[in-house]
Amino acid sequence: MKKISIIWLVLLFLFIVACKSDSSEKSSLKKGSEISGKVIAIIDGDTYDVLIHDNKTIRIRMEGIDAPERGMPFFRKSKDYLAKLCFNKNIHIKITGKDRYNRYLAYTFLNDTTELSSEMIKAGLAWHYKEYNADTVLASLELEARNLKKGLWIYDNPMPPWTNRNYHRQGISTKDSFNIKEDEK
Repeated sequence: MKKISIIWLVLLFLFIVACKSDSSEKSSLKKGSEISGKVIAIIDGDTYDVLIHDNKTIRIRMEGIDAPERGMPFFRKSKDYLAKLCFNKNIHIKITGKDRYNRYLAYTFLNDTTELSSEMIKAGLAWHYKEYNADTVLASLELEARNLKKGLWIYDNPMPPWTNRNYHRQGISTKDSFNIKEDEK
């Protein structure tokens, strides 16, 4: 019995040490932190996973934009375009905070200094998320994409993702709200 208790104590100790070192590493990434890594997964048009040093993976929610949700027009095009820009590439990120889902908010830069939030808006595949970001460059890029009817702006007034999410939180289906053509998925 004593041998089993010692084994459990050792395992508990190792677990606590592992959790503490993992959380201290991630907690060191605060607003203003800069880090580099390799993009290993694309979640959607504004979220991806990046492998950083010590084989740690963190989830990044791109600063200043909101891309179409699954089931919305241009979801697939947005996700695929972000993948084309950065999947399996080394990037540099500048942390601006954390969101309520514990994702890091960050501006993302390719080695040639291309900033990806701007690229997604320029392509008409994301909205400028004005409620949480006052960047006038992103606002101008969205207006330009609208005027050029690029991407999702082929529609006069496409439903933004935050409205879609709000309906879903209220239990309202948006399934029939979109007249999605096959090439817009």
